[in-house]
Amino acid sequence: MIIRQVQINDANQLSQLIGEVERTSQTMLYEAGERKLSAEQLKKRIESLGADASTILVAEIDESLVGYMMVIAGTANRNKHSAYIVIGISEAFRGQGVGKALFKSLNDWSIQNKLHRVELTVMSNNTAAIVLYEKAGFIKEGVKKDSLFVNGQYVDEYYMAKLL
Repeated sequence: MIIRQVQINDANQLSQLIGEVERTSQTMLYEAGERKLSAEQLKKRIESLGADASTILVAEIDESLVGYMMVIAGTANRNKHSAYIVIGISEAFRGQGVGKALFKSLNDWSIQNKLHRVELTVMSNNTAAIVLYEKAGFIKEGVKKDSLFVNGQYVDEYYMAKLL
């Protein structure tokens, strides 16, 4: 498995991967088919990376993208030391160390880019993800009550963060 920063020529594959993750997971913000994220939109986003401490890390196996981590840095002077992350892994590769590898790469990348804090939110019922995040050094900082509406029910989210 190779973990690397996204490249322009990854846009088609990454667009497909994001769509697949949203179709096969009940724990992402967007439901299946709700977001129309084209390869062209992703190309523009990838081209804009580097202006701040934002990036997209991808996990590649046999020349196929199997996971991604979007790192969205703060843009104001008061929060540019911090980044929000979103992670997605292909259903066929969940539980096989892809997330662990992405978090290790995130840690190294964040230190190189002088980030002090990385943060995320996670549905409180997403036990597998919470275990992964805690193993990666994240701690729960708070609860967003009834934050999301999933399958006819309100779901809490945890705020989690890691200081570097």
